[in-house]
Amino acid sequence: MDILIDAFGGDNAPEEVIAGTIDALAEKDGFRAVFVGKEDVISNLLTKYTFDKERVSIIDAQDVITCEEEPTVAVRRKPNSSICVAFKHLKEDENAGAFVSAGSTGAVLVGATLKLGRIKGVNRPATSPILPTLIDGKNVILLDSGANADCKSINLIQFAIMGATYAEALGVKEPKVALLSNGTEDEKGNMLIHETLPLLKQLKGVNFVGNIEGRDILTGEYDVVVSDGFSGNIALKAIEGTVSMLLKTLKNGINSSLKHKLGGLLLKDMFKDLKKKLDYNNHGGALFLGVNKAVIKAHGSSKRKAFKAAVLQAAHYATFDISNKITEKLELNEGLGIN
Repeated sequence: MDILIDAFGGDNAPEEVIAGTIDALAEKDGFRAVFVGKEDVISNLLTKYTFDKERVSIIDAQDVITCEEEPTVAVRRKPNSSICVAFKHLKEDENAGAFVSAGSTGAVLVGATLKLGRIKGVNRPATSPILPTLIDGKNVILLDSGANADCKSINLIQFAIMGATYAEALGVKEPKVALLSNGTEDEKGNMLIHETLPLLKQLKGVNFVGNIEGRDILTGEYDVVVSDGFSGNIALKAIEGTVSMLLKTLKNGINSSLKHKLGGLLLKDMFKDLKKKLDYNNHGGALFLGVNKAVIKAHGSSKRKAFKAAVLQAAHYATFDISNKITEKLELNEGLGIN
């Protein structure tokens, strides 16, 4: 199985992208890395590393889509960009199982939708990062986290179906699906929430448990949290910012006095475990749910460690056949007019 890598996507490409991918190859067997981008640059950087050359290849693509470009226009005008070339091969090559990019979220979404294609019955794909929770070993899927700023109720309903199916594929039995709102009561929320809530309650094959507030996302009580991309992205960035602030505050507090340093020394292992649990670098990227093959959007600022996690994530998800399961669940709910 081949994992296609956008070698020129992200703030730290191509150096960190290549380094992280080589690390992933060293850790896990069963897949090949296919770098897509400027062949001469990639080849030169690869000379720094020792790896099994049978597991690495390059597809030349001389253009790069930047985050400053309008995604739809860029995808159409730059067919020789690393993103567009990668999606072409992902669609046409049976051996290609997944694509990883830390580049423009909009361009990856547009490319996945236009070049790769949506799962039958899905109106819009959604980004679905996996977040840690207060309960050890339990995670929560948040979707959409930024791909669709403006949504209709049909989109949120499909997100719920895709998220539930994804959680089931990860081994969660009867995953609890909740709708992000500004209160748990049915009366809370905006017009979109009011339109969506009664339809979610009618879903078959989805264990919908009602509204939740933003503070409930990481409690571990829920397996899937559904949101429009605007609210979901704000929630995600707020969580990332809070985690960063918390870790920095703890570090500054420990270093503020001898007494605190001694206490910090006693709690060193606990702080190390906490940092590991909360560090997004350990959790890879966000899976685009709703397209025909696995597409992983890594964090734009991903460095070696984070990109390694994203590549390993892609290799894992490529083995999931959740497209057909999503289609089956959509057909189960055909009477609601959601596909």
